[in-house]
Amino acid sequence: MGMQDQMKDKAKQAADKAKQAAGKAKDEASQRASKGRERADDETRRAQQEEQDRFDMDYDA
Repeated sequence: MGMQDQMKDKAKQAADKAKQAAGKAKDEASQRASKGRERADDETRRAQQEEQDRFDMDYDA
């Protein structure tokens, strides 16, 4: 195997490794975004429930 072939192999390996790293980073970012949306939804539901509870207490009295 010549030096040129070795360099091509190393370049291909580096490119493959970069693609894998980019894919992994994209997956992690997607997971973090999903968790952030879930947390925001939970906070919204909790705020709505608290508001409903206060409303109910006002009319129960």
